[in-house]
Amino acid sequence: MGCTYSVYGLGRKKKLSIPEVVVYVPSMRIPAQCDLQRALKGLIPRDLIDRLSCLRNRIALIAEDTGGSAITELRQALEEYLSILIGLTKKEHGLEDLVEFKWKNLEDGRQETCVANAWFELLSVVHMMAMLTLSEADTLMIPKDYSGSGFRVVSTADCKRDAVDLLLKSAGYLEFGVRNVLSRIPAEIKKSLSKDLQDGVLEAIAIQALAQGTEIQLGLAVESQKATLSVKRRLACEQLIYYSQAYQCLSGCDLGHGYGKKHTWFIKWKFLESKAAAYYYHGLVLDKSNEPTCHISAVCCFLAAQELLVESKKACISFCLSAPVTRAPPLWGVMKHLHQKIPEVASRKSQMYGYLLEQEKALQSLPDLPDFQLSLRPDDYELPGIDPAWDCEKWENQSQSLKEHLKDCEDEMEKE
Repeated sequence: MGCTYSVYGLGRKKKLSIPEVVVYVPSMRIPAQCDLQRALKGLIPRDLIDRLSCLRNRIALIAEDTGGSAITELRQALEEYLSILIGLTKKEHGLEDLVEFKWKNLEDGRQETCVANAWFELLSVVHMMAMLTLSEADTLMIPKDYSGSGFRVVSTADCKRDAVDLLLKSAGYLEFGVRNVLSRIPAEIKKSLSKDLQDGVLEAIAIQALAQGTEIQLGLAVESQKATLSVKRRLACEQLIYYSQAYQCLSGCDLGHGYGKKHTWFIKWKFLESKAAAYYYHGLVLDKSNEPTCHISAVCCFLAAQELLVESKKACISFCLSAPVTRAPPLWGVMKHLHQKIPEVASRKSQMYGYLLEQEKALQSLPDLPDFQLSLRPDDYELPGIDPAWDCEKWENQSQSLKEHLKDCEDEMEKE
């Protein structure tokens, strides 16, 4: 969750400090021990089973010993494992439902799911790759003390752009998982999956990754002298649309589990922030007009933004206190700017146009926000090529011969 857990080797010791969250990272799931040898013995070559088993165990060991912080090493192992795992999903091999795959929660070690389906294993691997990528983006965005002075600063512009790229990559993993993997898992098996693997939950995480990427872009726009007010309003409105979509995805999900509640609070917090930003920038655009009615609408936007900002602070506290407890980082990016500007502008403009508000009370209604086409899209993801070991006709023939031999033996026993 958020900043990568501080888990060390043998003692599995954790730091007592409460982790910060910039980029939301749901609880990471890692492989638990399962008997591949017993399930696949005699059906595929022993060295292929050994490779599957060794890679899977390696992923679990690295994840447990580092708390998931060895991102590069884990990603390499996962991609290598995927190229071999794909062979189990091929119908022509007939191995899809033979292995009972087990996964557990990294934080508390609680076993969540045990499913005899290769597509479930593939989905779990892709999900883990997405969580690692979100964690990497979070690490880039956590404020750091580069000078040792105790004063922490948010990442550089280059790091922020890298974080956006990682968010799009993570969204691509999740979108692929929903469209190309989860859809292949039988309905009766889906019911037994972890709550974290529900369609709506995966889609919500993918969309909110795009929302957070847009938030970073808005922060960069605020820091840039070249970015126009229209661009800032557009980005703020897009961010709001993304969070609205993410909330809709969660609306049909079972969120009774601990992380589900925290996930909901995160989206509510960021939704309120983005709505405050959208009304603030929309108000600035309206205020440029010379029409009195536009000034009234602008003031309504500023006052609404101020109220939303107060509500977002409450939602942030609820998110942080929801188990597992986390803390929000110091204000950064666009929200650091808006926490100062919104109350200031709302107060000043209310006083400036107070006489209009008194005269035109009937016109005091909150204007609709403009609708924009969304800019960010998940990166396209494709599975790696299947490992060449699966293309060996020699062992396939041997495997088929073994199956026929075993069947003949069974028939002979029945005749006797």
